[in-house]
Amino acid sequence: MWTTKDMPDQTGKTAIVTGANAGIGYETAKALYEAGAQVIMACRDTEKGNQAAASIRTPDGKGTLDVMALNLGDLRAVATFAGQFIAAHERLDILINNAGVMIPPLGKTSEGFEQQFGVNFIGHFALTGSLYPLLRSTPASRIVTVSSMAYLHGTIDFDNLKAEKGYNPMREYAQSKLADILFTLELHRRISAKGDDVLSIAAQPGANKTELSRHMTPEEYDAAVARFGELMEPWQGALPSLYAATSADVKGGALYGPHEPGGYRGYPAMDTLAPHALDEQIAAKLYAFAEAVTGVRLP
Repeated sequence: MWTTKDMPDQTGKTAIVTGANAGIGYETAKALYEAGAQVIMACRDTEKGNQAAASIRTPDGKGTLDVMALNLGDLRAVATFAGQFIAAHERLDILINNAGVMIPPLGKTSEGFEQQFGVNFIGHFALTGSLYPLLRSTPASRIVTVSSMAYLHGTIDFDNLKAEKGYNPMREYAQSKLADILFTLELHRRISAKGDDVLSIAAQPGANKTELSRHMTPEEYDAAVARFGELMEPWQGALPSLYAATSADVKGGALYGPHEPGGYRGYPAMDTLAPHALDEQIAAKLYAFAEAVTGVRLP
């Protein structure tokens, strides 16, 4: 049973956590800070980010916390964030692509993508690519991309990425989370082919009490509890990301999530990926599409 008590010391390491002002991102940033890391809380709302950082800091805190503005729904803002970070830092040990949107009303990113696909996948793809030179130059760095068990129900509809054919909130959420896993695995394959000292890892938090549920109706929330049992607290949902980011036992190109059957509750363990997440042809097509629309090149 792995918990934050088992985390190696992170002193001297620099980490970025997207969406770090609330929920699982908050708990992830908090744990890395307490382990000694220099943590950059990348938040769309910096006021909320600063409030979160103030609640985490302690007089005897081992690490440091800095808040930076990051809007994953705007590729220009992603590029600005990456440029500012690279100008101020010489290393990046851990990038945790955590921020996410779940089943909101129909919305679009600045580039016109359906919001969940655009934020959960496209924005993080651009961020990872923009920061990759620094990750590559930092020994034993890690990229952790947070997905969800919703990926099991996802398909990539290349003709509906801007909601051209209509919008179904859960269908689009599942699509975005499958995209995150396909990206993680394709990036791992390309990193391995180049021989870079970087791990690309996927994590999924299980079923948790977080702000992601704010768009659920009371009936939908009650149905989730009935299906999964009492939802886990955010600190436990953060454990798979932290395990992937810090444990010596993890492997690139793998998915880590709660260990109990179904993957919705428990403590971190390697999960078995569904066959459609291992489709290298779809992964390569998605990767090429993301490079084309973002203008960002990865390995």
